[in-house]
Amino acid sequence: MQQSRPFALACLVLAMALWGSSFIALKFAFQEMPAMWVIFARMALGSLIFLAAWRWRGRIDYRPGDWKWLLALAACEPCLYFIFESLALQQTSAAQAGMITALLPLLVAVGAFFLLQEKIARNTWLGFALAVLGSLWLTLASEPDRHAPNPLLGNFYELLAMLCATGYTLLLKHLSARYSPFILTAMQAFIGSLFFLPLALATSGLPAAPGPTGWFALVYLGSVVTVGAYGLYNFGVSRLPASQATGFINLIPVFTLIFAALLLGEVLSGQQALAAGLVFAGVALSQWRSAPPTSPAGVLD
Repeated sequence: MQQSRPFALACLVLAMALWGSSFIALKFAFQEMPAMWVIFARMALGSLIFLAAWRWRGRIDYRPGDWKWLLALAACEPCLYFIFESLALQQTSAAQAGMITALLPLLVAVGAFFLLQEKIARNTWLGFALAVLGSLWLTLASEPDRHAPNPLLGNFYELLAMLCATGYTLLLKHLSARYSPFILTAMQAFIGSLFFLPLALATSGLPAAPGPTGWFALVYLGSVVTVGAYGLYNFGVSRLPASQATGFINLIPVFTLIFAALLLGEVLSGQQALAAGLVFAGVALSQWRSAPPTSPAGVLD
């Protein structure tokens, strides 16, 4: 376990970089295809890749009752998560959506407090309050533009996506002791494909074929992000406590801001930069001299 720790840490950092880039890829894809078709396409492509690599699927240790946790995992992410994220990125900028993801580690800690009776230090509560305040400030300081036509609504949708990701993370840690990262990630892709196809047909019918940029974004999302980022993250969570693994989520806004500035020309205003700093300060305070919470694995039995 100690020998695998550095590799798990490297996997998490790479996963965060890929997720940070996914906000930009989604922005490009949404310009050429309806949102639900974009999500279905990435899930379907990911499913094909997993089927081709099925011989390396790893362990499956099914126990009675696991079906409800597996179904809940897929319902949280990709199903509900991607609905809210697609709605968010149609209304807010990639940079702002990426900033909202900094709340995830704190949401996981709060969820563990209420659902798993884990103890949370006072500074964690204060940090959570500061991070939420920073997110609200970031949203209220936003002016509608071509990148964010309705940032208030878009950032609210991204917050709902983070709540779904919170449930996903706690369930993932519970299941990772019995199922390989390959199996859990593949299951997400399979269920996501079945879920988003009828939703895409019902909401927009058959779409027109995207251009080269749209195709590149779809292939990147379906292979590099859906397979790569989720596989790397699931591996990291399976090797480290959930509280440590989710702490790496704080890297997503950094990568998103860099990619958004380089590829989309998005720049935060002075007030938004201060608000973003407040979010990071809250997250840092929540981790300052905090004892790591007990692992949620096994508590959901």
